[in-house]
Amino acid sequence: MAPGQYSADPKRHTLQPIVTGATVVGMKYAGGVLLAADTMASYGSQARYKDVCRLKKVGNYTLLGASGEISDFQYIGDLLDELDMTDFLQEDGCHMGPQEYASYIGRVMYNRRSKMNPLYNQLIVAGKKESGESHLAFIDHQGTAFQEEFIATGFGAYLAMPILRNEWKPDISLEDAKKLAIKCLQVCFYRDCNAYFKIHVATCDGETQEISEPIAMDHYWGHSAWLKKSLEGGTLGVNESW
Repeated sequence: MAPGQYSADPKRHTLQPIVTGATVVGMKYAGGVLLAADTMASYGSQARYKDVCRLKKVGNYTLLGASGEISDFQYIGDLLDELDMTDFLQEDGCHMGPQEYASYIGRVMYNRRSKMNPLYNQLIVAGKKESGESHLAFIDHQGTAFQEEFIATGFGAYLAMPILRNEWKPDISLEDAKKLAIKCLQVCFYRDCNAYFKIHVATCDGETQEISEPIAMDHYWGHSAWLKKSLEGGTLGVNESW
């Protein structure tokens, strides 16, 4: 490498996501918050990695779920781990909660967007600090951030949100919240080619954070319309479809 070559080269940024995750669903329930996401990480359009956890415990009271670029999610996770370690080293008995982490992530995402080098993620920050109120926030790669009672990222913003609007209620129980999250991710699995039938479910109730082992959702592909061989015998007819 010639002297000064690095300074002469243009600065390069990530131009597009490479290994990506699909939908994350989040909602408040009576006593806490819940996140759910499938275990797929796609390499472009290839279903490459089928055992990836896109949910993360942050600190003592917070959960993070991510759609989009997996390496950027890992980078954000490392930042939050460093923040949690700094919090621990203060030894003052105070710990950051979901509101503080959501605010921090929002500033990081906006800062990177302003440098034209965004972190390609849609994130859900969820948590409950001891006896405080449940917190659920959405943050995207541009730094857009807002709080909600229920949220879905990725393709789920189109497929899962109508289901959540119709069926979520403020006093929903944990069991019903799990069933509703699974229903949303089942629809995403059927309709989103980057989704998968195995999921993780994470909960936080103010005292504990838990991320489940992979759960296999029920699914059925034997519908007669799907099994009809409409491509045999040449080109499609006028009344035929895919």
